[in-house]
Amino acid sequence: MDKTYQPEQIENRWYQRWEEGGHFAPSGKGAPFAIMIPPPNVTGSLHMGHAFQDTIMDTLTRWQRMRGRNTLWQVGTDHAGIATQMLVERKVAAEEGKSRHDLGREAFTDKVWEWKHESGGHITRQLRRMGASVDWSRERFTMDDGFYKAVQEVFVQLFDKGLIYRGKRLVNWDPKFETAISDLEVENIEVDGHMWHFKYPLAGGETYEYIEKDAEGNVTRRETRDYISIATTRPETMLGDGAVAVHPSDERYAPLIGKLCEIPVGPKEHRRLIPIITDEYPDPDFGSGAVKITGAHDFNDYGVAQRNGIPLYNLMDRKAHMRRDGLSYEESATLASRAARGEDIGDVDEVNLVPTELRGLDRFEARRRVVEAITAEGLAMTTTDAEGNEQPLVESKKLMQPFGDRSGDVIEPYLTDQWFVAVENLAKPAIAAVESGDIEFVPKNYENMYFAWMRDLQDWCISRQLWWGHRIPAWYDADGNVYVARSEAEARNKHGLADDVRLTQDEDVLDTWFSSGLWTFGTLGWPEKTEALETFHPTNVLVTGFDIIFFWVARMIMLTLEFTGEVPFKQVYVHGLVRDGQGNKMSKSKGNVLDPIDLIDGIDLETLVEKRTGNMMQPQKAKAIAKATRQEFPEGIEPHGTDALRFTFLSQATTGRDIKFDMGRLDGYRNFCNKLWNASRYVLMNAEGQDCGTDGSEVELSLADRWIVSRLQQTEAQVTRAMEEYRFDHASQALYEFIWNEYCDWYLELSKPVLWDDDATPESQRGTRRTLVRVLEAILRLAHPMMPYITEEIWQRVTPLAGTYRGEGDSLMVHPWPEADEASVDEAATRNIEWLKGVIVAIRNIRAELNIAPGKPLEALLTKGDASDRERLEANRPFLAKLAKLERLDWLDAPDEAPLAATQLVGDMEVLVPMAGLIDKDAELTRLAKEIDKQDKLIGGIEKKLGNESFVAKAPDAVVQKERDKLDDLSANRRLLVEQRDKIAAL
Repeated sequence: MDKTYQPEQIENRWYQRWEEGGHFAPSGKGAPFAIMIPPPNVTGSLHMGHAFQDTIMDTLTRWQRMRGRNTLWQVGTDHAGIATQMLVERKVAAEEGKSRHDLGREAFTDKVWEWKHESGGHITRQLRRMGASVDWSRERFTMDDGFYKAVQEVFVQLFDKGLIYRGKRLVNWDPKFETAISDLEVENIEVDGHMWHFKYPLAGGETYEYIEKDAEGNVTRRETRDYISIATTRPETMLGDGAVAVHPSDERYAPLIGKLCEIPVGPKEHRRLIPIITDEYPDPDFGSGAVKITGAHDFNDYGVAQRNGIPLYNLMDRKAHMRRDGLSYEESATLASRAARGEDIGDVDEVNLVPTELRGLDRFEARRRVVEAITAEGLAMTTTDAEGNEQPLVESKKLMQPFGDRSGDVIEPYLTDQWFVAVENLAKPAIAAVESGDIEFVPKNYENMYFAWMRDLQDWCISRQLWWGHRIPAWYDADGNVYVARSEAEARNKHGLADDVRLTQDEDVLDTWFSSGLWTFGTLGWPEKTEALETFHPTNVLVTGFDIIFFWVARMIMLTLEFTGEVPFKQVYVHGLVRDGQGNKMSKSKGNVLDPIDLIDGIDLETLVEKRTGNMMQPQKAKAIAKATRQEFPEGIEPHGTDALRFTFLSQATTGRDIKFDMGRLDGYRNFCNKLWNASRYVLMNAEGQDCGTDGSEVELSLADRWIVSRLQQTEAQVTRAMEEYRFDHASQALYEFIWNEYCDWYLELSKPVLWDDDATPESQRGTRRTLVRVLEAILRLAHPMMPYITEEIWQRVTPLAGTYRGEGDSLMVHPWPEADEASVDEAATRNIEWLKGVIVAIRNIRAELNIAPGKPLEALLTKGDASDRERLEANRPFLAKLAKLERLDWLDAPDEAPLAATQLVGDMEVLVPMAGLIDKDAELTRLAKEIDKQDKLIGGIEKKLGNESFVAKAPDAVVQKERDKLDDLSANRRLLVEQRDKIAAL
């Protein structure tokens, strides 16, 4: 083995050998175990969330493969409708100067497929870097032919059952891409906004007495008004108001219920009147308590409009410009006024309530003009400024505004015809599957989140106005009649249409969540009854983040139950999100993103800064992020290797909790890999070419041998139990403690007196060599699911010595998982070793306290113990002498006759190191005095800071607590130094 561990030299080599050797494919033996990778976007690259999730899935997969299961980790990617279309549109524009409309649908789709074949595999290449042992021979894509067939089949069957329909509903609309989008593709961001307060005059100049009261019922304001006041953040939508709503309990407006008020915008001669109604939605304590209802442009208003039969007037086109089409404003206003009086005016699609001068304007320009017109007319509520002048009442405030996560444009609630899945009947068996325990959430509390959403479902909008995706299998004739079928020919045959009836396929495509909802059975060949489907469905576990329980997990459960009669998976392991070291969400806009590949391979500082700031449009923000990056990573990021990163993720994988990614831990686990590497080199140097007792020859096991074998059994049981409970943090910690503290720090040292003692018997040396290699080989199998590369590299060299090698091409990943042997648990050996460790640590502590060089031979005495302590002393003299660096060790029968000595306790027994001649007393007292003085100065500085009332009052609690913790640590250090000084002074 090389002297130093260099992961970059082994990782690609081993992955290629695993893949070429077919080790990732199902074995065909044992009980099936299947796990589906949540399909990443084909446009994507690996981020920390992917790396964390893939580490968990690969750990589970490798573990079950070693347990003899017929294991399938199914891999594939999602076609990512919006993201892919956007990427290819930009590419075509940059390279050819054309839009997709210039190319046409068919040619543009060809461009997308061309891009997919050339560049669409970036994230799958990165999966290989993470060591993902997926079965690449079964890789699927949500737009491949087999999956397309499954999608069509599901759509047609759901339509035939009445579970898919087309209707006009309010949806999230992205004006840049001109398509409906899902809630998951909407990013709500706090922005600086305004709230305008306007007067809606009462019809006919009617007045009422407006009264405000305080909490005790005392009148605080009384005035006569001829208007009702509303507040809005989107004045342009006032044009489409259908009513003003107040809460039924709001006494201020009780006289106005059922009356009409005038919308204060638009040509004066055609001003519309709308009714004042009651509804539970308005909050009497927010704003004026009166809410304008614009059902076609607000999701809450839409609900009020539906409950109260208020027409929905659409004001905007697909680009979020004010409409140009439809009836004239005069005609539209007349019809809407009739509707306000309770008349049935029928379909309102042609009603366009945008005044002529505003038609075609961008929504934000229309907003500006509406505000100007209302203010000029004196219908804005006013307030008095500091100089006593009246000003329009406009509140500057923070608003949560929805943006498209891909387009960056403000999302508009938009009333449009879309395809929907009626989910009520699909939801019932999906709820029952979790209630009955057929599907189990881990942690269990996520079931409550699932139930809360599933019991309040809205029908699912599944159509998207894109060109890239599964085109909806529906055809229309000239009269708008719709025919749903698997093909145009089937549509004609199914409905008996003549050849001369012209049919046009629906232009829309399906939401990507619709196709990915079929993932567990569509990837296995459904609707065909394949062997894979029979063997691996239902799958065993889904590993996912909590943020897509609604969008993906729930929909998979509903669709899979409907079409297979089975649950898609038996367990859902829900993990948290990966955040930065301060607990902030990682995002490009914050400049705190870490690329897992950079953590594996390393990256220099300037390249890291460029990656974080390169595409930022705001120079000041980019400058601040560059500065923060240089402070956090002054030397860039050193290479750590895949295994260290995987182990870091697993060590922090507490069920359901978000992860604060800690670079310190990553550094620590890189050191852990080095520790394992160096320990293996020691074993090989002492075992290669030697008799390791694997041929059945006689061996003699030392106390240390019996102890480490015993501890191995307990660790195997502990790790297995933790893996079964999805406690990867517990499993990794148990493994770490055993490898670092017990095997490397103690057992390897305890092996040296046997291996290097000329008086040791061949049987005892053979026994220690056998124990060294067999325990190391078991450690490598135990660690392999978590750290596959380093364990495979070392195992290939160790396993021939352990007698478990099967020949060329053999791989650790298909060797059996270690199973604990209770018969090998030796409690007596553990007690004896703990005694031995206690004595050695006691002597090392004395060395540290007295600043005695680690290599200086010492004399030591043991006293005040019992007969068992004496027996252990005699049995372990060689180990104690070697590991504690002792030239003499005796038992003292008369404790009262002990010389002046430094003392440590091991149970009731005292460990004494006589002080005479060990140290330069005066020099040591001088050194300690300086250290105590240094501590006093540091303590004084912090006490002064904490005594400053201004600092304690103004500084964040975390900063103040950090200073208090420092003070506690310094005070504890000072006490230890004083104790050492007093001991030495007494000599």
